[in-house]
Amino acid sequence: MSSFGCVPKLTLGNVTDNEETCGKWIIHSERVIDATRRAVLSIAEVELPDGVRFEQYVLRIPRAATVLVLDDDERVLMLWRHRFILDRWVWELPGGYLAPDEEPAECAAREVEEETGWRPRNMELLLTFQPAVGTINQQNLVFLARGADPTGLPPDINETAKIGWIPLAEAYDRIVKGEIVGAGSVTGIMAVLLAKAEGRLS
Repeated sequence: MSSFGCVPKLTLGNVTDNEETCGKWIIHSERVIDATRRAVLSIAEVELPDGVRFEQYVLRIPRAATVLVLDDDERVLMLWRHRFILDRWVWELPGGYLAPDEEPAECAAREVEEETGWRPRNMELLLTFQPAVGTINQQNLVFLARGADPTGLPPDINETAKIGWIPLAEAYDRIVKGEIVGAGSVTGIMAVLLAKAEGRLS
């Protein structure tokens, strides 16, 4: 039993208000270490449910969108790019940061067009997720676009070395092989594969 008299327990279904209070971590203070338009790094003083306090780095990043463009042949539009942090070449879905005053679907479609030279025909929100909820606060939105048309403009050389239409049926194997590693790309592909397996997507 903790110092607050809370007893952790396994429950099924909805969580009660008392259970949320019992297990809540409390931020007592947060000081900013560095701040830019793309990220705010801070150190938070956090209290655990058992009363222990510690300091935790927190990174707050603007929302981002990833777009899975699927053509009539069940192929996915992807970028082949070098990620310097990993020092690896990987396949990724197009996407980027969302402008604060821009509608998310329009912003996501613009990112696809700028990065790949293809204009999505439509946009459907599949899901949202947080990539590293223990340290980072960044809402990611995953969109599905059925079909795209070439704009006649080349892809952004700073975003990709080449683009490819990867068969959706091969995407999972590429994830397993480590060719697709980004959280947005993996999440988007797995979401579409699940939707198709459950019959929610034809």
